[in-house]
Amino acid sequence: MYYDEDSSAVSFIAGMFLGALVGVSVTLLAAPQSGKRTRKRLVRAVSTARDAAGDRWEDLADQVQAGKKRIRL
Repeated sequence: MYYDEDSSAVSFIAGMFLGALVGVSVTLLAAPQSGKRTRKRLVRAVSTARDAAGDRWEDLADQVQAGKKRIRL
């Protein structure tokens, strides 16, 4: 079966966001701390996830640029 690199990247990003959403939901439901502490942890977790997504996005952009250069050769 043939898999296109672009569809794999989109699937990965969608899976990452879905995983983050599930993780945040579980954290909120299972949090034994006060609301203030939970919000701080949530903000920290979202910030970490956003940074990781940005890094992955940059990696993907680099891979696309490298692929475009290979095609032109």
